[in-house]
Amino acid sequence: MFRRPGFTLIEVLIVAAFLAILAWAVIPQFSSAASDVRTGAITARLSAVRGALELYRIQHGGRYPALRTFVAQLTEATRADGCAAIVGTEGYPLGPYLQSIPVNPATQTDTVGDGPPGSSAWYYNEATGEFRANDSEESRAM
Repeated sequence: MFRRPGFTLIEVLIVAAFLAILAWAVIPQFSSAASDVRTGAITARLSAVRGALELYRIQHGGRYPALRTFVAQLTEATRADGCAAIVGTEGYPLGPYLQSIPVNPATQTDTVGDGPPGSSAWYYNEATGEFRANDSEESRAM
């Protein structure tokens, strides 16, 4: 009796259909997980910057950093009046509050502004100290 090795066309089609059904059920789970990871990363970075802003405000007489000098005031040494200088400069005893402005995972940039969603990675209001993601309306609500 002659026997052929391999699979029949029906067997291959059944396996392909089964794999397609599995992929249809599993792939949305992975895309959801990626979104959850990005949201978690944004939340953690927001928390770090918001904490730095509050410490800055406490040490600078209730004032938040100015938008135009935001990066320098948080990443360099400062005086009580908010002037910034390289870390280690005599007479600048405060800060730094952050090593660098964190990158927004949604935009892969670290820009800070006060414009509409999409105009910068982060939104900052110097009058209130409000700091949030600015890549979209959805993440700006965080």
